[in-house]
Amino acid sequence: YRIDLSRVVSKYIGETEKNLRRIFDAAETGSAILLFDEADALFGKRTQVKDSHDRHANIEVSYLLQRMEAYQGLAILTTNFQSALDSAFSRRIRFVVEFPFPGPEIRTQIWQRIFPPQTPTLNLNYQKLGQLNVAGGNIRNIALNAAFLAAAADEAVNMELIYEATKREYLKLKKMLTNEEIEGWF
Repeated sequence: YRIDLSRVVSKYIGETEKNLRRIFDAAETGSAILLFDEADALFGKRTQVKDSHDRHANIEVSYLLQRMEAYQGLAILTTNFQSALDSAFSRRIRFVVEFPFPGPEIRTQIWQRIFPPQTPTLNLNYQKLGQLNVAGGNIRNIALNAAFLAAAADEAVNMELIYEATKREYLKLKKMLTNEEIEGWF
């Protein structure tokens, strides 16, 4: 069961804890696996108390610590910012699986598998695409955008369309597309 933070976190005092209690109780009853995506938003570090807001935020984290420790099921936490998690959670987490930033070989393999077989492609150079210095999620975004561009133009996904999609993704990332990354594309 994927936890939707927008339905869990509440601005009203005590409501977040009630929502968490319902989720954990239901998960234990139904033997569900809980997925906390972007866990740093909910499992963040407790802060020094300066006002009542800080105190209540710390109470929420403390409650979550207690529930996680008592939870008999499997909970999966994902984050890009492990350092933002409260250190008390680290002691309660049995396994940490890190997914490092993919190198060129892994990125090439991702590109080779990113398009479903029914997607028309034309002359894709996977070795060259693997030189794009982006994570798997960005490769997915680029591929999806290129597929939309191809569908709109009624043509197969090709290097030119992937180039256009890459420029858009890099713009979102506020990242410069280097000549080394696109060398030999055309």
